[in-house]
Amino acid sequence: MQQDDVRAFQEVMQGVHDFYGKDCSPFALDVWWQALRSYDLEAIRDALGRHCVNPDNGQWMPKPADVVRLIEGSTVDSAMVAWTKVDRAMQSVGSYCTVVFDDPLIHAVIADMGGWPALGNKRIEEWPFVAKEFQTRYRGLKAARATPAYPPKLVGIADGNNVQRGFPEMNPVLIGDPESARKVLAGGDSRPRLMVMNMQIPVAARA
Repeated sequence: MQQDDVRAFQEVMQGVHDFYGKDCSPFALDVWWQALRSYDLEAIRDALGRHCVNPDNGQWMPKPADVVRLIEGSTVDSAMVAWTKVDRAMQSVGSYCTVVFDDPLIHAVIADMGGWPALGNKRIEEWPFVAKEFQTRYRGLKAARATPAYPPKLVGIADGNNVQRGFPEMNPVLIGDPESARKVLAGGDSRPRLMVMNMQIPVAARA
């Protein structure tokens, strides 16, 4: 939402509070605004409407987290959808090609897990554990509701070798919605990520 949406947003929230017979204080409105200001007003209206008719919990006043969940789905759902994209891309495109997903969190997670080629080097028997690690990391980033710095593209083995030899990189393969993937490519940070290495302490230094 934009600042111009404040009045309309307050009217929506006042209506919800009235519907549930709750007082709507300026403090409460500010909390709701801060929690939901990153979302579109129409999406918020739709989520609130769906909550009100939900047979399981629609009888209770919604919390900001309820609205976010209805707009985005749960972090578990989002992580499963993201992993499905990664799994299918690895099977159909492979780790030799450079890829750009339509979700920047996928880039951030895979970069933290060692990169696209490292993911492709995992053995079949390791794949369930890789999936679990990916989804756990993704859920943590999703719950934070802030996109961290991420690489604009996940460089594959072929491009990695080409760069080392001074050859130009190939066009990346866009995964998912092409327009969203182009936005991910444009919004990424190409600077090297800080890697924390385990350093071996010499025996003499330990003494």
